[in-house]
Amino acid sequence: MSLTTRLTLLFATGSSVVLLALGWLIGASIERHFEEQDRDALAGKIMLARHAIERISTPQLLAQLPQQLGDAIVGHHDLLIQIASPDKGVLLASPNVVFPAQWLATASDAPLEPLFKWSHDGRDYRGLATAIPTGMAGQAPLVVAVAIDIEHHQMFMTTFMHTLWLFVVGAAAATGLLGWIAASRGLAPLRAMRERAALVTAHKLDQRLPVDAVPAELADLAATLNEMLARLEDAFRRLSDFSSDIAHELRTPVSNLMTQTQVSLSRARDAASYRDILESNAEEFERLARMISDMLFLAKTEYGLSADLVLAHSEPVDLAREVRDLFDFYEALADEKGVRLVLLGDGLVHGDRLMLRRALSNLLSNALRYTPPGGAVTVTLSRTPTHCRLAVENEGETIAPEHLARLFERFYRADPSRQHASGEGTGLGLAITQAIVRAHQGSISVTSSQGRTGFFIELKQA
Repeated sequence: MSLTTRLTLLFATGSSVVLLALGWLIGASIERHFEEQDRDALAGKIMLARHAIERISTPQLLAQLPQQLGDAIVGHHDLLIQIASPDKGVLLASPNVVFPAQWLATASDAPLEPLFKWSHDGRDYRGLATAIPTGMAGQAPLVVAVAIDIEHHQMFMTTFMHTLWLFVVGAAAATGLLGWIAASRGLAPLRAMRERAALVTAHKLDQRLPVDAVPAELADLAATLNEMLARLEDAFRRLSDFSSDIAHELRTPVSNLMTQTQVSLSRARDAASYRDILESNAEEFERLARMISDMLFLAKTEYGLSADLVLAHSEPVDLAREVRDLFDFYEALADEKGVRLVLLGDGLVHGDRLMLRRALSNLLSNALRYTPPGGAVTVTLSRTPTHCRLAVENEGETIAPEHLARLFERFYRADPSRQHASGEGTGLGLAITQAIVRAHQGSISVTSSQGRTGFFIELKQA
C-alpha cells in the first residue's frame, strides 16, 4: 500500500470517527433536550392538576374535576391524562391509551418523579405520575398521570440521524479526497527526490538532491542522501583512479618482461645471455611483487582492516629505538652517498611496532634517496602533553607547492622520469605511510622550502 493511500485512509478514518462521535453527542444532546422539554410540559400540567385537586372540599367538586381538567387539555392532541381514585376507580382517562399499572402503583407525592416511557399500540409515550391529596377529610390521594406522545420527537430524530449519517459518509469521502490531494501534494518533494536520484549513474555521481527546495521534515533526509552520494562519488573516483594507476604502473614492468622475453626467443643465445635476461626479469618480478603487496595493504586500509590490526597488535613502541635500528639498516647506503644520519629526542607511543617501523622506513628511504652528498637526514622526536611529534627532514631540492598536496596519492611522483629511470620504488611508499599513521589515529604533513623538506607525524603518547 502506497504512502498516499495510507494517508488518505487515515484522513478518511479519522474524520469518520470524529464525525460519528460528534453525531452521537449531538443526537444524545437533542434527545436530552426533548426529554427536558417534555418534563417541563408534564410538570406544568401536574401543577395545574394539583392546584385544582387541592381545592376539592366536597364530593360535588370532586365530581366536577374530570370536566374541569378535561377542558384544560383541550387542543393538546399529544397530551394524555388519567386521574384515578383508590376507592372510586378511574375518574378521567384519555382514549386509546393505557397507562402502565406498575408506574401508577408506585406514584408518590414527590415533587420530581422520574419520567417513565412505554409503548402502546405501536406508539411511544413519555409520562409522569404523582399522588395529590384532596381537601376532603378521609379522602385518599388521587393518582394523576400525564403523558406525551413522542412520535413526532422520534420522527425528528430518525430524520436527523439519517441526514447526519449521510453527511458523515459524504464528509468522510470528501475528507478522503482532500487527504489524497494533500498527501499527493505533500509527497511531491519525495517524488522530485526520487526523480533526481534516478539521474545518479556511475557516470553522473555529481547529482545532488535539492535541500532548500524540500520541506523541513525532508531536509535532513536530503542532506543525509547527499552526504551518501558524496561518499559514493569519492569512493568511485578513488577506485577509478586506483584502477587506472594500477593499470598504468603494471603496464611498464609487464611490457619490459614481454619485450625481453620476445627478444631472447628471437634467436638462439648462450647460457650467459639467458642468465642476464632471467636476472633482469627477476628484478621486474620483484618490483611487481612489491607493488602487489603494497596494493593489498592499501586495499585493507580502505576497509578499515589496518585499524583492526593496530588494535590487535598494539604495544608500547619506543620511536627512538626504532629509528636507531633503521639507521643501522641504512648506514651502508648513507655512507655510500656521504649522508649523515642524525637523531634528536625520544618518544613513546602505543601501536603496531612493525607497521610504524615500515612507515619510518619509507620516510627515511625517501630522505636518503633525495639528499645530496654531504647532506644530512635529521629525525627529531618531541613531546606535548598528549602527543608525540616525529619529524624527518633532509636537505635537497625544494618540492614545488603544486606537488606537495599530492605527494601522498598512490603512484604519484614529483619527478616521474627520474623515478622510472632509477627503477626504485613503486610510488606507494608515502601513501602507505599515510595509511599507517591514520590507522594509528594520527596525522602526517609535509613542508618544503629553501632546499629543506620535512615530513611531520603526530601520534598519541603512550
